[in-house]
Amino acid sequence: MGTVDENVVTIVDPSDKFRPEKDDFRNYTQNNEYFDRVRRTYREMHSTQNVNFVERKMAKWCQFNRGEMTIMEALQLLNSLVDESDPDVDVPNSVHAFQTAERIRSVHPDKEWFQLTGLIHDIGKVLAVWGEPQSCVVGDTFPVGCEFSEHIVFGRESFSDNEDINNPKFKYQTSNCFIRQN
Repeated sequence: MGTVDENVVTIVDPSDKFRPEKDDFRNYTQNNEYFDRVRRTYREMHSTQNVNFVERKMAKWCQFNRGEMTIMEALQLLNSLVDESDPDVDVPNSVHAFQTAERIRSVHPDKEWFQLTGLIHDIGKVLAVWGEPQSCVVGDTFPVGCEFSEHIVFGRESFSDNEDINNPKFKYQTSNCFIRQN
C-alpha cells in the first residue's frame, strides 16, 4: 500500500455518473425524467419575464448592496442549488461549475481565462439562494420587449401569458431590431 502525500489534494470527478449521452443531451421532451420540473420552470419564466419585470429586478439587484464574497464563497452557496431548468442532471450547480471548468481545461489547457469563465458562468444563480424564484435566474436567456423566437426552449407558444406579446410600446423594425416606443 502506498503512502498518502498530505500536500496533494485529490478531486473526485463525479461527471461520469452524471454526464448525459450526447444523443440525450438537452432533451426537453416528455421522455426526460425531469420534464415536468423543467417545463414548469420555463413556463413560469416565459410568463413573467417581460420589460417591466426586468426593470424591477435591475432596480432591486443592480445596486450591488447585498454583500461581498469571494468566488469560492459564491460557489459554495451553489452547493444548495439544483437548477430546475436543466433537463440533463440533478446535481448541485457548484458541481456543474467545476465540471464546466474542468472540461474546458482538458480541451484548452492554455486558456486560463476560458477556464475561469466556465467556472463562474452561472455564479448569478446565487440570487436563487437569496430568495429569487429559480425561474428568474436559471435557464436559457431571451430578449424581452420584442417578438419571441420559435427557437427558444418550448417555443413561442410558451409565452402566451407574457404581457409583452401584445404590448403596443414595442414595434418590430425591418432591420431585425426592436426599439421601445415611449
